[in-house]
Amino acid sequence: MNPVQQTSTAKDWQTRLGNYWLLVRADRPIGIYLLLWPALWALWVAAEGIPPWWTLVVFVLGTALMRSAGCAINDYADRDLDGHVARTAQRPLATGLVSPREAVAVFLVLSLLAFGLVLTLNARTIAYSFVAVALAASYPFMKRYTHMPQLVLGMAFGWAVPMAFTALQNQTPPVAWVLFAATVVWALIYDTMYAMVDREDDLKVGIKSTAILFGRFDRLAIGLLQLLMLALLWQVGEMAGRGVTYQAALVGGAGLFGYHQWLIRGRDTGACFRAFLHNHYFGMLVFFGLFADYLLAQG
Repeated sequence: MNPVQQTSTAKDWQTRLGNYWLLVRADRPIGIYLLLWPALWALWVAAEGIPPWWTLVVFVLGTALMRSAGCAINDYADRDLDGHVARTAQRPLATGLVSPREAVAVFLVLSLLAFGLVLTLNARTIAYSFVAVALAASYPFMKRYTHMPQLVLGMAFGWAVPMAFTALQNQTPPVAWVLFAATVVWALIYDTMYAMVDREDDLKVGIKSTAILFGRFDRLAIGLLQLLMLALLWQVGEMAGRGVTYQAALVGGAGLFGYHQWLIRGRDTGACFRAFLHNHYFGMLVFFGLFADYLLAQG
């Protein structure tokens, strides 16, 4: 191969990798944050403080890899639909920059990398990882069959919670399932806000969502789910013996939920998207409440 051909091949691979980067939304890390915060909540509760460093590394890297894999398989599932939705029309698979076969290959490679990390943990956690992959792979197809694909998304995003407990305690105690339930409810909250952005386009192409299911009662439904999530997180605190610092974080979280309600009050698509993105700060606040509460208790 001559130098010109080598340069051309290198540029081709740079372009291809850049398209893969966009495919997995590496330029938009909000999905990683929303997946990571519940995993960190669970790790801190399961470890009763700072978890072992390697377990923490596995879950942080695994979260990033599985979110990226989820984006690839999601775009594969929606390859014939994304071009008809304004927000997704420029995704690499919709525009032909990435082929369906490449998207599936990216999903498999990233899933295998995440699985390689899980193999360093105990047998029960390894077994649970198969459920995680199944949920991640099935979620994108649910919007064709049910108005609650967000429920499956919540289970996929929340499955890191029981995995964190099995990794550290080799069991899934009741508090793990309460925290898992809170995470599922949280996904229903923020992904309904997300679906409100696409509601009109989704109706045209036949995509189902909770935003369509709730209709004009969307804000009320989100509000009730927000109250339910706060109640579940409060119960987690009671079961885990957490104190006033964690409770203060939940009070602050209630304030953030109120702000999100204010943002979506007119159902403006831009404001709904901002409310969706802002849920990242809710997850961060709950985590720092747990972090500080355990730190103070140990001090």
